[in-house]
Amino acid sequence: MTTPSCSPDIRRRQWLAATAALALSPALRAQATYPQKPVRMIVPMPPGGATDGMARLIAMKLGERWGQSVVVENRAGAGAIIGTQAIARAAPDGYTFGLVISSHTINPALRSTLPYDTLKDFTPLTQLGSAVIALVAHPSLPASDVPGLIKLVRAEPGRLEYASLGIGTATHVAGELLKVKAGLDMPHVPYNGSAPAYNDLLPGRVKLGFVILESALPHIQSGRLKLLAIANGQRSSAHPDFPTIGESVPGYAYESIFGFVAPAGLSADVAQKLSADLIATIKRPDVVQQMNAWGTDVVASTPAQFDAFIRQEIDSTRSVAKSAGIKLTD
Repeated sequence: MTTPSCSPDIRRRQWLAATAALALSPALRAQATYPQKPVRMIVPMPPGGATDGMARLIAMKLGERWGQSVVVENRAGAGAIIGTQAIARAAPDGYTFGLVISSHTINPALRSTLPYDTLKDFTPLTQLGSAVIALVAHPSLPASDVPGLIKLVRAEPGRLEYASLGIGTATHVAGELLKVKAGLDMPHVPYNGSAPAYNDLLPGRVKLGFVILESALPHIQSGRLKLLAIANGQRSSAHPDFPTIGESVPGYAYESIFGFVAPAGLSADVAQKLSADLIATIKRPDVVQQMNAWGTDVVASTPAQFDAFIRQEIDSTRSVAKSAGIKLTD
């Protein structure tokens, strides 16, 4: 039995299809094949905390999307510099990327030297989201909102202290920004994290503090602390009834960010694929719900938007640091 011969039109269409397949750009071919092996996600924080939880959630969902493992590697220490440096020094092949936090924009603004260049040594992928920073007070403080706080501080400059979660943290910058924008004299009392800060905030030894909303919510709900406002530029999607400081102090906005970057030199096609898949993963309803439960508003920005945001935050933080005289030891 002989096989019928193809007509000239059929042969021509087959030839065109084969030619088109061979002519696919390297970008499309790379996107179709990436990733072909497990991918490493570097997290500059220790395991077990909220930041690590976010990273592991994204890693799991991204791994499901790819059919490849995304292995979380915790590289904590030195104000997130150790982990961030590990991202910068990794091979730019798409098989290592990492999470960055607010220190990514704070460190270059407050330190004279870093073992990497924040603007040159990374490929921005997307801003995961922003943690909500809360301005809270002890119930005994005779102010229940930002206008009342401003009036109180101006009446007795230098008397009311505010707590933060440490020198050079997002909560510290948020507090100094309020002082600069509202012209306030409030001494800063830094603590080494949330637990020691609450040890003094809850009994009222320090009556005012900038903290992460997620950790403050149980104390707010129990009445042991009261919320004056949040520092973020917009009201939280998870808590739309909470006012922002910017509603009372024009031009005020500060956010504790989370985002993903890869080493500089990553090919445009792999960067596009990695960014697009991260954004799609972050926007999943179950991921958004969990992120909101952790006190984080999802952003899922484009690489260009994230790059612009990083540059803007460095400039803004540098300006606040100059006005407030903040500097970190290198």
